[in-house]
Amino acid sequence: MPGDPIIAMFGDKTPNPIVLEKLRAQYNLDKPFIVQYLLYLKGIFVGDFGVSFSGQPVSTILARTFPVTATLAVMAIAIEFVLAVVIGLFSGLRKGKLFDNVNLLIGLLLMSVPIFVIAFIAQYFFAIELGWFRATAGPGAPIKDLLLPAIVLGVSLYATSMRLTRSSVIDTLNQDFVRTAYSKGLSRNRVVPVHVLRNSLIPTVTNSAANFGVLLVGATVTEGIFNVPGVGNTLYQAILRGENATVVSFVTIMVLFYLTVNLIVDLLYAALDPRIRYA
Repeated sequence: MPGDPIIAMFGDKTPNPIVLEKLRAQYNLDKPFIVQYLLYLKGIFVGDFGVSFSGQPVSTILARTFPVTATLAVMAIAIEFVLAVVIGLFSGLRKGKLFDNVNLLIGLLLMSVPIFVIAFIAQYFFAIELGWFRATAGPGAPIKDLLLPAIVLGVSLYATSMRLTRSSVIDTLNQDFVRTAYSKGLSRNRVVPVHVLRNSLIPTVTNSAANFGVLLVGATVTEGIFNVPGVGNTLYQAILRGENATVVSFVTIMVLFYLTVNLIVDLLYAALDPRIRYA
C-alpha cells in the first residue's frame, strides 16, 4: 500500500520526527520486511499476535469480530444448503420440465450478477423501501441484523450448489443400486431420500464446506455494505491502515480455520456414502 501508515495515523497534523521514529520502532516498521515477519512468528509461539495502531491486542480484536462472522457464515450456509438441496433435488427429479428449466435460468442469473449488486438491491427494497430488515447491522450485530446479509450471501452462493445437487441427482437416478431398490418393491418415498439424495450430497457438501471456509475468512464486500463488524470488514480496514500485525494474524488464523473445516468435511464423506471407507 502506498504511503506511510505511521504518518497516516496523525491525519492532517505534522508529527514530531522523534515520535515517528519511536512509533516505527514500537511496531517494528523500522526493520526489513523479513525481520518483521520472523518477529511475528516468534510472537505466535508465545501467544502474542501483536498490537493494532489503536493500542488493542490483535487477539482481542479477533475474539470480538470472529463470532460475528461465524454467526453470519453459519446462517448463510444454512440458507444456501437448504435451498440447494431442496430445489436441486426437485429439479433433478423433474429434468427437462418447466420447474427445472426455470430453476436453471434463475441459477444462471444469480451466478452472473455480482454479489454487491444483489446486496444493494436487497438493502434498498427489503430494508429501505419495505422496512422488513435493518439496512445496516447495529451495535453488537444481533442475529436479526445479520439476517438480510445472510440471505444475500446464501442466495448468491446457492446457484452453484443447486446445479451440483441437480447433476448428482440425475446421475444417481441412473445407478444400478437405485434400479435394484425399485425392483425390490421399495416406494419412491423410500428410494429418493435414502438412496438417491444421500448419495448425491457429496458434491454439494464439498462446495458448501468450501463456501463456509471462505465466509469464515470474511465476506468482505457484504460485511462492508451492511456495516457488519466482522472479520472481513475489520481486515479490510486494517489493510487500508497498513496494520501489518492485524492483517497477518487474521489471515493466519483464518487459514487454519479453513483447513480445519475442509478436513472435517473430508472425514464426513464416509457417513454420507457407505462406499467410501477410511483406513
